[in-house]
Amino acid sequence: MTKSIFISGGAAGLGREVAIKFHKAGWTVGAYDVDQAGLAELNSRYPEIHVGPLDVTDSAQWDRALEDFTSKTGGRLDVLDNNAGIIADGDITAQSPEQIAAQVNVNCTGLTLGARAAHKYLKSTPGSHLVNMCSASAIYGQPHIAVYSASKFYVYGMTQALDLEWRKDDIRVVALMPLWAKTKLADVDAASTKRLGVHITPQQVADKVWESVHPDGTRSKLRRFYSVSTMDLVMRYAARLAPAPATRLVNRIIAG
Repeated sequence: MTKSIFISGGAAGLGREVAIKFHKAGWTVGAYDVDQAGLAELNSRYPEIHVGPLDVTDSAQWDRALEDFTSKTGGRLDVLDNNAGIIADGDITAQSPEQIAAQVNVNCTGLTLGARAAHKYLKSTPGSHLVNMCSASAIYGQPHIAVYSASKFYVYGMTQALDLEWRKDDIRVVALMPLWAKTKLADVDAASTKRLGVHITPQQVADKVWESVHPDGTRSKLRRFYSVSTMDLVMRYAARLAPAPATRLVNRIIAG
């Protein structure tokens, strides 16, 4: 039976590349987003990809979108790619209350509502996966993108929690933790983009999503967090092993 993946924020950037990657591999793909122009462009190039509207902060829209997509898959949902996310830069005192609330609503509440709505479909599909888009900014809190960074700590914790909560349902929960990728999300005034550079391509992230839902061997099946580049892998493990003052100093240098 053909496998299926539902992608939130699938109209552009990382979500779009994931949609194309899985479509070319023969999967049934659903890309849902608030960006109707982006969805129309994607669908015009790949008409077999199912597209539809989705504001991830609205639980009713999650229910409708997943019902719509699974009506085309016989109820099957092998992967939910919780990809939608937004960012605002600048000191927290320079961000408006609306900018702060939007990041929390999309990155935290939206991701959680997506997991909740998809659970029944994932539970009824053997070997299913929930993939959460986390970030290397969840390794250590990043100034000037503080709300975004904190929201990714939430994603990190939610991934750990659901991995335990959903074990009984045979749903594997994983997260990706890349550094900056070459999308509009990286077009921010943050020192880390200049000091570390923006080198990761959306295609690399899509490849890692593919790898994360195709674990090979027992060790791989136990893995829950995926780095995309050597740099973010080194940073993640260094933060675990280094004393807290050293980790703070390194991040202070990176963040300018």
